[in-house]
This record gives sequence, structure tokens and C-alpha cells, in this order.
Amino acid sequence: MTRDRTARELLPDAVVQVLEEFRSGFSLDLHLWLPREDDGPFHLFPSGDQGEGPRHDSILLEVPTRNGADLVLEVRTPSTPSVKAAANALRTSLEQLYEYHEEIRFFTYEVSERYEEINLLYFIAETLGSLLQVKEASRLILSEVCGVLAARRGSLWVYRPREGRLHLVASVGDDGRDGPLEADDPSAVTSQVFREGRSLILAADSSGEASRSDRVGREQGDSVLSVPIRYTPPDGAARTVGVINLIGRRRGGRFTASDQKLLSAIASQVGAALENSRLIRESLERERVGREMELAHDLQMKLLPSLDGFDPDAVAARVRPAESVGGDFYHLLRLSEGRVGVMVGDVSSHGFPAALIMALALSAATIYAPEHQSPARVLGEMGRALQDELESTEMYLTLAYAVVDPEAGELLYANAGHPHAFVIRGDGSRSRLPALDPPMGIAEDGAYQEDRVSWSSGEDLLLLFTDGLSDPVIPGSRRAGEERLVDEAVRVRHHPAYEIVETLFRLAEGESDEEEPDDRTALVLKV
Repeated sequence: MTRDRTARELLPDAVVQVLEEFRSGFSLDLHLWLPREDDGPFHLFPSGDQGEGPRHDSILLEVPTRNGADLVLEVRTPSTPSVKAAANALRTSLEQLYEYHEEIRFFTYEVSERYEEINLLYFIAETLGSLLQVKEASRLILSEVCGVLAARRGSLWVYRPREGRLHLVASVGDDGRDGPLEADDPSAVTSQVFREGRSLILAADSSGEASRSDRVGREQGDSVLSVPIRYTPPDGAARTVGVINLIGRRRGGRFTASDQKLLSAIASQVGAALENSRLIRESLERERVGREMELAHDLQMKLLPSLDGFDPDAVAARVRPAESVGGDFYHLLRLSEGRVGVMVGDVSSHGFPAALIMALALSAATIYAPEHQSPARVLGEMGRALQDELESTEMYLTLAYAVVDPEAGELLYANAGHPHAFVIRGDGSRSRLPALDPPMGIAEDGAYQEDRVSWSSGEDLLLLFTDGLSDPVIPGSRRAGEERLVDEAVRVRHHPAYEIVETLFRLAEGESDEEEPDDRTALVLKV
């Protein structure tokens, strides 16, 4: 070790400054020595040759340092109580300075050693915070990780709960396995780390792990570092969402606990990014589905016949699906010779399957009602048209179809299992138009019947509705709910048709605190 190098390492600037201040402030003849067994003491302060070692008549004090080299402080000034006090204070100051100096050197070394790792963590944070897709971000992160940790190959796997499998979303380096992994695969290291939620290091000289590590693509003698990607939600327990693997080191050797700690920190950031990406995708999917459901609702409502051509005082109808779309519908048809056809149907479900049957039923009614004067014939034709769809979906359809002839003073109707059909007379009496046949989809082909009742134009009222409107009126009692609804219709029978429909819907909504359990439909005819 040269003199200059020794002085630089054992005489930090802060030590030289304190020695100079004590020498000038207290007029002390100070010297600092490094004892050596072979070559004799080495003079550190002040500069220049000061003899072969400390004098025996000087004040000599040991100054310990953290690096193991105990120095000797020599005070050649004649000993007095004040000189001794100053010397002891200087020795204490030097000891603390060397302590601080070693700590600074240690942390400087640590920062220098971890510089690449710190840069890597910053890079990952910036990458995950950018607008990159998670798959592309994962590939960039994996590439940087392999570079910093000198890994020959890396892979990042993400768990898909619906499948129960791990899928490869990013890979760098040599070719490896790219197919999905079963989460419960007993022979795959990746699956094991995912299930157990803890890291695993397979040593390069570990022959006992060779068969299992083959499932991560390691070659004989490769070290493997496998770390779970964990995510901890704000209000729940942590869960494993994937795995990061590093396989083989370019410079040989095995992965260390320090490598594992760094990769675990990276995996934590990746886990949060993966979860955020999943939540964003789900949110976007819900928005897309919501928009499509709104569109489907609008389209279904447009399938219903427009009431613009009818007097709202004489004709009114409304459908409110329980979901965006439903299986309730009504139909209004202007027939020959001044007759009016009205129809209300209720498919035995709601949602998209029911909406499909509803659309087909409306189309069939539009085709067959103008062709046949008989309501029973119309239902028969509709039943044949809908037979295949009703059988394949295992649904049925209750349907009431009435043809009102104001000039003839009669109402001709067919009823396939629809219980909610009433004629309300001008004096307030009411009569049910009973079901003459089972619901469509249950009745035999061509088995529909029809019946006729009198009709007083300008006085009588035809009321058709579905059970979704009457059931909530008195929860737990369908019959009582129906009676209450018809009583209300009788009470407001002289009001315009649109007001009667509004009143009935308001009654159903006001009596029930529950969300609509079924589609709701009402039709009122006064001609």
C-alpha cells in the first residue's frame, strides 16, 4: 500500500480538518500514526517525515476505527491538565468521525451496488404507469429484469380463474414452454409456486429438483428463480395472480436471496398492474354490455306497434321489461270493416330468450291477423310458426287475442292460457275473458277455440295485462293483487285510456318496494 493511498483511506477530509482546528486552537503538537507490525508505525498526520514512531514522553491515545485499524493519537505538547482534556476530547471526536465515515462509505457502496436495481424499479414504475398494454409492458419489464439479474431466460404467467390455468403472457430469451399450465399440475414448478404463494430457488447443483424444474424449461445445471405475483386489495386478503420465472444465469452460478427479494418487489408492482388492468377490462366490458342492452331495449320497444295512429283517450298500452329486454308484448291492428284487433302476450321467462320469442310472436301476429277473421285461426297459425322455437327453448307463451267490432256490438276472442283479460262495463261490472286453451307451446296444434261477448261502443272497456303488473300490488297473493288492480280500473273506467294505464302502473309501483321481478304490461281499449 503506497503512502498516498494509505493517507487517502485513513485520513478523510473531516479528520484532517478537526486535527488542524485542534492544533491551531489549542496550540497542540499533534500526530496521528498507523501501527504496523512488520514495517513499523506509519505516520499519517501531519504530512512529512516525523521520525520512526511516537515518542515515549508524549501523550498517546488509541483511536479505534470500524475497519479494524486502531490508530494512535500522539500529543507532543508538554502534559498539563488542559492539554490532557483537549487530547481526550480530540480522541473522542476522531472516533466518532471515523464511525460516521465508515457508515457513509458503507451506504455509498450499497447505493452503488444497487444502482442498477434502483434504476430497474424506476423503469418498472414508469412502464406500468404508461399507456402500454399489460402484455407489452410485461415483455419490457421481463427483458429489463433478465438484463439486471443476468438471467438467460424469463417468463411471466397469469392465472385465469375461469379456466383454472396459468397462461404465458410474456417471455424473453431462449425458447421455452408456451402452452397453458394447469394450476394443480403437481410436476410444474410454476404451478407449485402459484398454489403455495411462496418463492422457490432451485440450485444449479440440485439434482433432486431436476425432474420438476424441467416443466419451467430449465436445462441440466440451470438455476431457477420462481416468484409468485401477489396482489393485496384494499379491503381483502392477498391472492396470487401469476408467477415470474427466471431460468439460468449467463455468468453461471445460482440465484441468490437478494435476487429473490428484488424479483418479489417487482412482482408486487406487476400484480397491482395486472389487477388494475383486469378491473379496467371488466369495467369496459360492463359498459359495452350496458350499451348493448340499452340498444336491445330500444330495438325491442320499436318492435311494438306505434300508438300514434290511435286516439290516446280510446287506446293506450305500455310494456316495461324487468330487464333491458323481456317477453311481454302487446299488439294493435286495424282490421277490415272497422274492426280492431288487440293482443297481449307473456313469454314464460324474461331476458334475451324471451325477447326472441316475443319478436317472433309479434311478427307472426302481424302476418296472420289480417289474413284471418277468426282469432282461434290466428292463434293456430302463430302456434305452428313458433312451435320449433318454443320446443327448443322449453318455454311457453300465454296469449289473449280479441277482435272488437263496434258496429256489430260484439267482441270475439281466443285465449291461450292468459288469465288477465277483462271486459269492464259502463255500469262498473266486470267479466273475465277466461282461458279457452292451454298456453302456446303446451296446447296441441290447431286446438284453439274462440268465444264472443257483447260490446257496447263508448261504454265498455277491454283490459288486458300480465301478472308482472298485478302480482306486486298485494305481495304473496296473486288473486288479491289481480282483484285490487281490476277494482282500480273500474274506479277510473271513465278516464281516458292513457290515464287508466298510468294509474295501474302507478298502483303496482307504489305497493311494492321490490325491484320489478317480472315484465309488466297493460293494454286498455275503449272504442
